[in-house]
Amino acid sequence: MIRREAVYLWYYFSIQFGQIFKYWVLGMVLGSVISVFFKDSIHRMFRSLGEKKLGIAGIFAASALGIASPLCMYGTIPIAASFSKGGIKDDWLAAFMMSSILLNPQLIIYSAALGQTALVVRIVSCFLCGSLAGVLVRIFLRRGKSQKTFFNFSGFSERGSRDVDPSFLMRFLKNLGRNIKATGGWFFIGIVLSALFQRYVPAEAMTAVFGGNRAFGVLMAATIGVPLYACGGGTIPLLQGWLLDGMSLGSAAAFMITGPATKITNLGAVKIVLGVRRFALYLSYVMAFSFAAGLLVNIAV
Repeated sequence: MIRREAVYLWYYFSIQFGQIFKYWVLGMVLGSVISVFFKDSIHRMFRSLGEKKLGIAGIFAASALGIASPLCMYGTIPIAASFSKGGIKDDWLAAFMMSSILLNPQLIIYSAALGQTALVVRIVSCFLCGSLAGVLVRIFLRRGKSQKTFFNFSGFSERGSRDVDPSFLMRFLKNLGRNIKATGGWFFIGIVLSALFQRYVPAEAMTAVFGGNRAFGVLMAATIGVPLYACGGGTIPLLQGWLLDGMSLGSAAAFMITGPATKITNLGAVKIVLGVRRFALYLSYVMAFSFAAGLLVNIAV
């Protein structure tokens, strides 16, 4: 029996690995290329927005640049602190930081393994989540009579880049090595968990919980995104298996928003700059947006 189960699990593992491995490798390479050669350009572009009178349009530009930034949240906050000192408005910073939490170029490549429709849904929903966060902060600051700032960046300063090797090739290879070290284990765990789900969780059960256009399935997906999400690359195999087993695209969209937004390391960073009350507002916003986005995706797709 043990040998038979091992054969089944190896079969599911090898199928999943063969489907996703190329996206993981491409994501590693692209993420390192952007981090080493284009990160500073992206951040300079954002700083230059502060010199232009874009109004609310700047929020949407900031959200797009947040997606393009390759930094993790703990890397984004010191950068955001320097942006704030440079005069970037808090509503723009909110959009940049929110979308940066949810998505980056590396994760976009990973998500391509889920199919074109799921990829588009993820990009659009993350962009809108960041944009709406910026709009809400803008409204909040306008209504507050004595409120001048939304974030508290005291004690933060921009960290020096780790990509300082004089050789362009070595700089890239070292960055690639750090990316592989950070995500490789989670990628492997994600495929193992996906194989276990495919073998031991009936497809009918996934369809019953997450399928169709029911609000309950979206709410459940948004909720399980909180404890299950550890690494973007590691959740792609799970999502691919769940979608094949009957999870609705709206439920997947909800999971892809609450997961990174409530990832424990991201929560720690966000809590520092928001404080207790606004941190609670942040969590409420994430859950409400993911639920609404999931319902809309199920209706539209």
